[in-house]
Order: sequence, then C-alpha cells, then structure tokens
Amino acid sequence: MASISVVRILCCLLAVSTISLVQAEPARYDNYRVYKLSIERVEQLELLQLIEQYPDGYAFLSDPVHLNTSVKLVVPPHKAAEFAELDRKFSLKSELAFENLQTVIDQQLRGRRETFGWTAYHTLEDIYGWLDTLVEQYPDVISPIVAGETYEGRQIRGVKVSYKAGNAAVFTEGSIHAREWISAATVTWVLNELLTSEDPAVRNIAENYDWYVVPVANPDGYAYTHSTTRLWRKTRSRQNVLCYGVDPNRNWDYKFNQGGTSTVPCADTFSGPEPFSEIETRTLSQYISTIPNLTTYLDFHSSGQLLMVPYGHTREPLDNYYELMEIGTKAAAKLQERHGSVYKVGNIAEIIYVASGSSLDWVKGTLQTPLTFAYELRDTGEYGFLLPPEQIIPTAEETLDSIIVILEEGKALGYH
Repeated sequence: MASISVVRILCCLLAVSTISLVQAEPARYDNYRVYKLSIERVEQLELLQLIEQYPDGYAFLSDPVHLNTSVKLVVPPHKAAEFAELDRKFSLKSELAFENLQTVIDQQLRGRRETFGWTAYHTLEDIYGWLDTLVEQYPDVISPIVAGETYEGRQIRGVKVSYKAGNAAVFTEGSIHAREWISAATVTWVLNELLTSEDPAVRNIAENYDWYVVPVANPDGYAYTHSTTRLWRKTRSRQNVLCYGVDPNRNWDYKFNQGGTSTVPCADTFSGPEPFSEIETRTLSQYISTIPNLTTYLDFHSSGQLLMVPYGHTREPLDNYYELMEIGTKAAAKLQERHGSVYKVGNIAEIIYVASGSSLDWVKGTLQTPLTFAYELRDTGEYGFLLPPEQIIPTAEETLDSIIVILEEGKALGYH
C-alpha cells in the first residue's frame, strides 16, 4: 500500500483517467522518452507501483517490483514537466535510456517480408498462415488444433506435432501477454526446428513427444499491438465505459487474486471480475484439460531472463519444487553455453514477484502436470519486450537448448 505522502503528491500531479479506445490508426510514440530509474527507497517503489496502477499515459518496459533494482519508464511529451517534478521530489536518479520510443518500435518492425522467417516479427495473420502451410507440408505429422476462442471472435490456433502414437505430451504457449512478441517468435522457431532440424538431440524430443504448440494465446491483444497500440498487454474485452481488457495471466482459477493482481479495470494487471471471466482463459483451460498424457507445460514471456517454476502466490517450496529447481538449474546452465545469456531460476514469487492466477500455476495446481516451467526470455532490461528482431534467432536457439535438458532430465526422473 502506498504511503499517504506518495498518494497526496500523486493526487496533485496525476489526472487519473486511463482511457483505452479503439483507434483508427496505430498509436505513435514520437518524442516519448524512456528513462531508467533506480529504486533505492520504499517511497520510490510505492510511487512507481502507484503509477503502474494508474498510468495516465505513462508505461513501464519492466515492472517496479523490488528495492535495489532499476526499471524503465516511458514518459509521454505532455508528462515531461510532471515527471521532472516527480524525479526531483523522489530522487529517482533518472537516466535517459531512449530519446524517442517510436524509433525503438520502428526497429522491431524491420525486415518483414512475404516469406515467413525469424529475421522479423510477424502479425497474427502471418503466423496463422504459416501454420496452415505446415499442415499442408507435413500432413502425416502435423494436425491443426483450435485451443480456444477470443472475445472478438478469433480462434486460438495452433498445431499438434506427432510422429508416433503413445508419446507423452508437451504443451507450449506464447504471447499470452500481447506485447511480448519475442515469445511467439521463439515458439514458432522451436516448432520449425522440431520439423526440420537434423540434430540428434532435437530429433529425439521431436519424435518421442507429442507437441501441442500455441504461438499466440492472446490473439485479440496480439493483433491490437500490431494494428493500434504496441504497448498493449491484456485481452480486449470491454470492462466499463473507460477500460478494456483483463490480464490473461492473472485470470486462471487457481489461487485467484491472492497477490500480484489489481482490481482496477484499467490496470495492466487487472485480474478480471472473477476467475475465468475471459473466454480466452476459460476455453484454453478446457482444451488443455483434454490433452492425454500431458507431462510438460512450457509458458513463454518476456523479459528478464528468468526460468520460473510454480508457484506465484507463495514463496513456499510446494509440490516437486526441489526437483524442478534441479532441472531448471541444469537447463539454465545449458542455455548459457551458446550465447552467454545468464538466467536466474526460482519460483515465480521468489525471483520476480507475487503473481497469482497464472496459467502455469493452474496447470500445475489443478492438472498436477509434473514438468511446468515459465520463461521470461531476453533481455535483462535494455529493451524489455521491445527486443530487436536480430535477437530472435539467438534467443530461440538457446531456449531450445534448455528445453532439451528439461525433457531429458524429466525423463530421467520418470516423469514421461
């Protein structure tokens, strides 16, 4: 809870009215500056968390969670004077990270061509079109799946990869948070490797597991980040006259609203009015429940370079925590070998923040799926979820290295 002094200052400085309306053309972020802020005192952390709840034009590229960390805050031009006053009053030690946010976003849009690949980020339509071509190319191996539906009437689409009957199942999910483009890109790259790689280790996991691959678990939100607002995180359901969307990774019916969520409908972490209020989470959970012999669930986010195990509502080491930590530590070590990326391993509440109602926790707590991991992919804060496209392939390569270890170690423990 923010201190009274912080609230009083913010009431004077912030006109709290976050309105998310459908726009005729994409929002631009020309002359939006991005500042790196140091969080050294409790009142600074409380200030930034209150801004996160009531942004009024501000946005974070990384979350204000802990003391003795730094975050990146997007400051729109009309908030420049107000931010300067906050910076002075709270001694935030701001450093200019990006002079113009639109330039960073434009970098993410480079390289898009008619041919699907991993030197660029792609729209939902491009991803779904590519999945269709895979079904045509590999009819004996790939079958299309519809894992759910959306508020705006889209399908949550994916594919099943199966080389033989009787395999244990792996479910992979990307971009449940709409703006985290690198997660969908990584999931599609891994899928392509399962089909085309000649590496013996990749062939082993490709052919001895059934893969259920959903690159975009939040299609409405993902489409909105391409068409309208790049920084959008949530679903697109109408909450009230001012606010749209629910955080789909806080809306699952396991330890719902037991920390790390917001009850403010305009907030990025709004959990929704009730568990599974969103058609996306409700139908996706129903689909996952039908997968036979589901032994592994892999959820991909950005950013922070973390490999996380359940749970998000508590730091207590529950279920097979110690076995998952051992597997995760080995996987992170393998991930580091290729490009030097260092990942921290721990449960969600330990290494990032308390966050209840996630898909990972629901799959573990409700379905008792033994191998459950969530990735926060690159990077550690320079770009956040605006990772440049030239980092797609390196990110995906090292991630696949770690997935191989997770499955091999899980098998050694008898989980498959």
